[in-house]
Amino acid sequence: MFGVADYGAFVAAVLIFLAIPGPGNLALLTSTAKGGVRGGLAATLGVILGDQVLMWAAVAGVAALLAAHPAAFAAIQWSGAAYLAWLGLRMLFAKPGAAPLLDIKPYHYLRQAMTITLLNPKAIIFYMAFFPLFVDPARHRGLLTFAFMAGSIATLTFLYCITVIALFRKLGDRLQAGSPLARWLEKLAGVALIAFGVRLLGER
Repeated sequence: MFGVADYGAFVAAVLIFLAIPGPGNLALLTSTAKGGVRGGLAATLGVILGDQVLMWAAVAGVAALLAAHPAAFAAIQWSGAAYLAWLGLRMLFAKPGAAPLLDIKPYHYLRQAMTITLLNPKAIIFYMAFFPLFVDPARHRGLLTFAFMAGSIATLTFLYCITVIALFRKLGDRLQAGSPLARWLEKLAGVALIAFGVRLLGER
């Protein structure tokens, strides 16, 4: 299909990777908890946009450029780790009744989710390794094949995210801002973000 070998396996692999806990999932859950469905949908769009930038950067060979210039790659890693740690510390030490870390306006959630996604440079390397696994050399159609794969990933990401949002919203009032569960989740999210930042540096 459009030069993609074993499209069913491709879809299954994408869904598995989407379900792996990471900064994107954390941004989605936090945005849904604080901003409701609108916040979750805005974060979904932010994750999708960030992923598309990284995917096309990978296709354009940015991964090779980063590999050839380790200092630039390291600088991006440090920036990503610092941002995640800063965000996590703000969540971890937020006082009850304090202004929410994330504004309720959806475009803030979009920007935050996209930033978290973009500040993971290893995603470019991942896409460079992932795409070739499902490209049929005999039927490859150049950019059309990559566009079809990127579009499929965006669609699957959207479907996955709206499913997570729907399930998460069933908790209702227990996740309203200021509730004990919401505060606990915010602290947990803060610890997770710090851990993601440390892991990003530790895997250098």
